[in-house]
Amino acid sequence: MKEFKSYFKIGAPPEDVYLALTNPMTIRLWTGEDAVMSTVPGSEFSLFEESISGKNIEFVQDKKIVQQWYFGDEGPESIVTLILHPDHAGTSVELRHTNIPDEAYKDITEGWIHAYFGSLADFYQE
Repeated sequence: MKEFKSYFKIGAPPEDVYLALTNPMTIRLWTGEDAVMSTVPGSEFSLFEESISGKNIEFVQDKKIVQQWYFGDEGPESIVTLILHPDHAGTSVELRHTNIPDEAYKDITEGWIHAYFGSLADFYQE
């Protein structure tokens, strides 16, 4: 199991970024795909045509999102924590993803950089 930690700059204020990460209609705007998402702890979610799915654990309005990502029934829980920091250019998102299966690490990290935060950053530059 591996861990990934990174920071991403998004050209929008934290409240807009939070909405973009938690509202199914807004997620559809920047991904182009339907999403299942709720800010109710314990609710299930799925993104990117169900290639990402899991359970929502914790939300702090405009500041923090914690999720469990599913990689099957084996091993410890894979936890994603996103912390939104106000930044002079908009928002700095601190990402920490723990317990990533070794065989999925490259795909997951590239997905975070290009598909997830790359798409979100592009959306706010338009």
